[in-house]
Amino acid sequence: MNGTSRSADGTSSTTNGASRTEDGTSSPASEAYEERLRAFVGREVTGPTPGQDPVNQPMIRHWAEAMGDRNPVYTDERAARATGRPGVVAPASMVQAWTMRGYAATVAPAARDTAPGGLAALVALLDEGGYTSVVATDSELEFRRELVPGDHIAVQETVESISPEKKTALGAGRFVTTVKTYRDQAGGLVATQRWRTLRFRPREAGRPRAERSTGGSAAQPGAEPPARRPRPAVNRDNAFWFEAAREHRLVIQRCASCGALRHPPGPCCPECSSLWWDTVESGGRGHLYSYVVNHHPRHPAFTYPLLVAVVELAEGTRLIANLDGVAPEEVRVGMPLVLDWLDADPDLSLPVFRPAATEES
Repeated sequence: MNGTSRSADGTSSTTNGASRTEDGTSSPASEAYEERLRAFVGREVTGPTPGQDPVNQPMIRHWAEAMGDRNPVYTDERAARATGRPGVVAPASMVQAWTMRGYAATVAPAARDTAPGGLAALVALLDEGGYTSVVATDSELEFRRELVPGDHIAVQETVESISPEKKTALGAGRFVTTVKTYRDQAGGLVATQRWRTLRFRPREAGRPRAERSTGGSAAQPGAEPPARRPRPAVNRDNAFWFEAAREHRLVIQRCASCGALRHPPGPCCPECSSLWWDTVESGGRGHLYSYVVNHHPRHPAFTYPLLVAVVELAEGTRLIANLDGVAPEEVRVGMPLVLDWLDADPDLSLPVFRPAATEES
């Protein structure tokens, strides 16, 4: 059967054995290749893998502080017992963190998954088809019980589906959906996660000629065009924020019921659970709450060393952004910062920050 089908989201997919890319050239997706991909559907690609550490109070405390979550049931035994719990519990959204292996355990050759038919084999097969880039698209979590210090969590991952090739703004690609099952030390189910990524073939044509930044360094004349910035995962909860950013407005979501400000955007107020909200515009000033100097892994859209900052705005909310106009050795926690804008391309503008002294000098 030949032809092109169209999904509900407007993306197109091929139905013949040799699909074609956006530029009309034949892709490696022969019927034999499609069959090899289909063989992964329903397969366990990661066996039960225990986390490196059990659930513990220090990590819970660090998580709650980083997220700005002041719920006392995470850090105060007395407050937790007052709610009927036996003691402190871990935030539900931490479930994935307990099984993360860390950078070294993920990329070190000795630690890589080399099991036949495992996740590494699926990634290699997708790479063979040219789908060498990846972006996460969405995650759906279902929690069965709260985790407490001493629990030791393991995760197992199964492939649920691999889509036909789709035409997307990033390039031709396939949506890969896996289901991660989290169990405790007794084998009891604590959570499931449906995890979807887009594995895509990067587009070569139509790249912007240069990134434009009002605060960063300009591209040199005749230089190689930079790679496109990775696309953010835009959804109905955060689209307003990126639309405002394209207008060089840094907005903060505000609960219309209790007035609490929150970031990142979400559908529900964490203070009063109201679903009603509006926005206020930030004045663009703040201070450096924390930062990292990123060296690896490298992406061609960025220059290194790369300063990634947690900025606390004067309004009280925090956001993650790049830090510009300062050398890594000159950065200090608490330094005053001022907002600037990076126009990565016509479709993407992002806030960046630089030392406030730069503007005042």
